[in-house]
Amino acid sequence: MKNFTYYRPGSVKEAVGLLGDKWGSVELLAGGTDLHDLQKEYVAQPEKVVSLNGITGDMFLWQGGKAGAKDGGEASTVIGAGLKLAAIAENKDLQAAFPALTTAAGLIGGPQIRNMGTLGGNLCQRNRCWYFRDEHVNCLLKGGDKCFALDGENQYHAIFTQGHKCVIVHPSTLAPVLIALGASAVVSGPKEKRGLELAKFFHAPTSASEREHVLAPNEIVVAVTIPDKALKNASYEVRHKQSYDWPLVQAAVAFKLSGGKASDVRIVLGHVAPTPHIATAAAKALEGKEVSEATATETGKAAAKDAKPLSQNAYKVKLVEVAVKRAVLTAAGLPKYWEA
Repeated sequence: MKNFTYYRPGSVKEAVGLLGDKWGSVELLAGGTDLHDLQKEYVAQPEKVVSLNGITGDMFLWQGGKAGAKDGGEASTVIGAGLKLAAIAENKDLQAAFPALTTAAGLIGGPQIRNMGTLGGNLCQRNRCWYFRDEHVNCLLKGGDKCFALDGENQYHAIFTQGHKCVIVHPSTLAPVLIALGASAVVSGPKEKRGLELAKFFHAPTSASEREHVLAPNEIVVAVTIPDKALKNASYEVRHKQSYDWPLVQAAVAFKLSGGKASDVRIVLGHVAPTPHIATAAAKALEGKEVSEATATETGKAAAKDAKPLSQNAYKVKLVEVAVKRAVLTAAGLPKYWEA
């Protein structure tokens, strides 16, 4: 591991002031569950590490309830980016309003990871492609000119590959859920704070000068805001094993339910594309229809229709169909036939 200078600022403003205008020379440290791996793998070799753990205040709090409603604005729940994944998973109010979020948070890694990892870290982590993580492979995202997964070992890579030079899958399990819920990030930089829809937050990188999100190198996510729209919501994951592992496929769904019919449907897929994949066709397939096992099946098929799998991951197409179907039924409160 390369030697680095460690900083522990006491405020977000001080932390922002320590950041640079290019990626790579400075890294942020929250839980460290991703950064330390990257350093040991010689992928991240920063000159400075800026810890966020000396910062007190809103960044590490859950500000749930009806924030904004007092001013006549839309009621919303605000979650500090420094909040631990375990705290999100165990929060009773979040469980009641956003079961998709707490379910997803409770399945990330193992207990040690969940008690160290943070909301902001989960959204901003680097991808898990084994070629990218191999110090001996100079892939597209490390300054090379080739994505080795295109013709190599790609069984865990993207199946929505159209137009992508790099076929990583985005590693965040919270991102698809938050996008489905219409959440936004609160971002702090050298200028004023800004809000950024999470649907527009993520980016498919193609070079070493880019990241898996659209933040500038001198910006920090300080919170996530979720509008309280009383949407039925659920997250369903398909895993290789039910222990410490990343999902093969994830489906996050959210919709209004009135008279058994779904409206304002949002369906987002995780771990199948370089960014969380918004399944527009699937949402249209369910919009205005009564939620049943039959309509959930059709919705799943619509979600997988445009997939373009690689040589070793066509199995993911069927998993998408199943994950979407089960997420829809779970959100609607219908019987879980797979648990019978």
